[in-house]
Amino acid sequence: MPERKNRGSLIIVSAPSGAGKTTLCRELISSLPRVRFSVSFTTRQPRPGEINDKDYTFVSREEFLGMIGRNEFIEWAEVHGSHYGTSRKRLEEILDSGNDVILDIDTQGAMQIKKRYSEGTYIFILPPSMAALRERLERRKTDSRKEMEQRLRTAVSEITTYQEYDYVIINDIFEKALKEFESVVVSSRVRTKAVDPLWVEESFLKQEEN
Repeated sequence: MPERKNRGSLIIVSAPSGAGKTTLCRELISSLPRVRFSVSFTTRQPRPGEINDKDYTFVSREEFLGMIGRNEFIEWAEVHGSHYGTSRKRLEEILDSGNDVILDIDTQGAMQIKKRYSEGTYIFILPPSMAALRERLERRKTDSRKEMEQRLRTAVSEITTYQEYDYVIINDIFEKALKEFESVVVSSRVRTKAVDPLWVEESFLKQEEN
């Protein structure tokens, strides 16, 4: 019987800044096989500890605008004064290899992708409360007071889009949130849309004809 071959699943994850989605994504990738992270391009400056082409691919504004002109992004957006985009080529290469792709992107980008990839799985990560979100941003100490207040205002706007997503995970107890996240990703692999129809035909239908 031919081996079942599926195209990878597309997993889109959005959350307000500080909700913990990046940490959840990294932990999931390290704990589940066949999951890859799509490294986004950005014009913002690297934060302490971030590595180019691992956390993000850091490019100049001119380089980014050139990529937009060449239609190299499947989605892009300007967030907090910086540009972010998902490479069409990187995304397709991972999916075609049979690996799942995690996209850690903002709500603007997620809605752009939803228009093109209806088969994707869309997950929204929420903090337990706005007070907890503020505390996490303060503890992170990467933004000025003005920048933090802007992030909180943006968070309110982003949270209103949660109904556009398939799943909502509250990141209060990290281990519980991670378990829920893993369950969603694993279940996406056995959806009907994930099954290669050629595999079904060769494995069952043609054999029945013979």
